[in-house]
Amino acid sequence: MSVPPERTPDAEQLAEEIVTGLRAALEIFTVDVGVRRGLYEALAARGPMTPRDLSKTSGIHSRYAREWLEQQAVAGILTASGPAGDDGYERRFSLPAEHRRVLVDRDDPLYLAAGPQFIVSLAETLPELLEAFATGAGVPYERYGRGTREGIAGLNRPMYRPETVRSWVAAMPDVHRRLTDEPRARVLDLGCGLGWSTMALARAFPGARLTGVDLDAASVDEARRNAREAGLDDRVAFARTDAAGIDMDGSVDLVTVFEALHDMADPVRVLASVRRLLAPSGAVLIGDEKVSEEFTAPGPELDRINYAFSVLHCLPATRAEDAKVEAGTVLRPDTVRAYAREAGYGSVEVLDVEHELWRFYRLSV
Repeated sequence: MSVPPERTPDAEQLAEEIVTGLRAALEIFTVDVGVRRGLYEALAARGPMTPRDLSKTSGIHSRYAREWLEQQAVAGILTASGPAGDDGYERRFSLPAEHRRVLVDRDDPLYLAAGPQFIVSLAETLPELLEAFATGAGVPYERYGRGTREGIAGLNRPMYRPETVRSWVAAMPDVHRRLTDEPRARVLDLGCGLGWSTMALARAFPGARLTGVDLDAASVDEARRNAREAGLDDRVAFARTDAAGIDMDGSVDLVTVFEALHDMADPVRVLASVRRLLAPSGAVLIGDEKVSEEFTAPGPELDRINYAFSVLHCLPATRAEDAKVEAGTVLRPDTVRAYAREAGYGSVEVLDVEHELWRFYRLSV
């Protein structure tokens, strides 16, 4: 552990940081209002609108429409133009084109509108989390509800593009060749959530057959629906099952685990189970948080956000599953290596994949 003295905040710095965080938290909640009520989509579709325009279009009260629009403009999210009029309802508000990428276009790499939904769902579970802190129990994943389920999926969805996931697999040239050249290669995607990663892999490798696995029933139901709507359900299947006891007919060429290993209650057993399914020269591809390799306080930005997610969600959700291991969100390379060794893998390689948030590993027998 290292504690750089020059970075130790004094009371005024800490107070300033908390005030800034309070403002940011409040604004995140107002963004969630805009997303859930379809206000950004209305502004994107119809152009500049007065509060009364937005009220009629979106089915909200005009006074709330005005206050929300003004707040969003003061926050720099919307732009405002024209006079307010005698009653304050004539000013027109617009959503800049570049901001639509962040708030409206779900496939854009910069889309983040699902994030506030996730944060709000964490706030809704705080009473249970406080109780868990006292008893040592957990907070089951399903208690976090739709906001967490769709929030996580929405944040990750933009990165699950065929060309992106293909580049991750290409860091393992032998596996990439098999998925590209061999007919009916098989891929198992663990912790698939709503299925966006599984479907991206299917598009990246049109000859492969994919199975996505998740423990959450609601997620699997949505994944199946998403695959049907995408016309991929002939090659993509989803199963609700515990990956620690997974069994399949035949062998698998690639197992993927994207941002899910740190959430598993028994990751060693999961890795051991899929090792037995691997075809000769098959591999496990893990993408998990790109945190510091050792604990440092104060820590970098990415460590800070991952520790916060761990306290509020990942650790309590894992503890609710009678966990054998409780990694939390901050999954370091040495921990992944230890899991792999115990699960019987002969090698663990950190892959040369550029990614701002994740570190990628190859596990081979």
